[in-house]
Amino acid sequence: MSRFDKNRFRTENQSWETPDELFSTLNNEFHFEIDLAATKQNTKCESFFSEEDDALSKIWIGVGWLNPPYGGIKKNAIKNWVRKAFEETRKKGCVVVMLIPARTNTEWWHNYCMKAKEIRFIQGRPKFKGNVHGLPQPLAIIVFENSNVIPLLKTQKQK
Repeated sequence: MSRFDKNRFRTENQSWETPDELFSTLNNEFHFEIDLAATKQNTKCESFFSEEDDALSKIWIGVGWLNPPYGGIKKNAIKNWVRKAFEETRKKGCVVVMLIPARTNTEWWHNYCMKAKEIRFIQGRPKFKGNVHGLPQPLAIIVFENSNVIPLLKTQKQK
């Protein structure tokens, strides 16, 4: 294959497994309880939501890892996952750490990711398990959790 082949990175596979080293580093920090988008073959946690479980329709609690499908045949797939993670983490008791493309020019990035507790940009091109090449796009770790909700200021009772 030529290095200039336009379809070099094109795939319908949306279940690439997160690189172990990347996941292990984050898991040591966050102690994940559930993989929010996985298969039996690529899950990183004992508990997980599969495609059949339809995680986007479930209530999320605990500390979740999310390496969602980035696209494929479903239009706006990544946007829907990011919005769901943002919304679920507005509730107490839910933390979501995501690995997603750093699409900083999109509306969904500004509406949701820019409100995250933390954004970590990844240097280089991590190779997902089963993939020969690293992705040709920048990736980021997004940390959503309830602590980034700004509480309303309480006013003192007047005497």
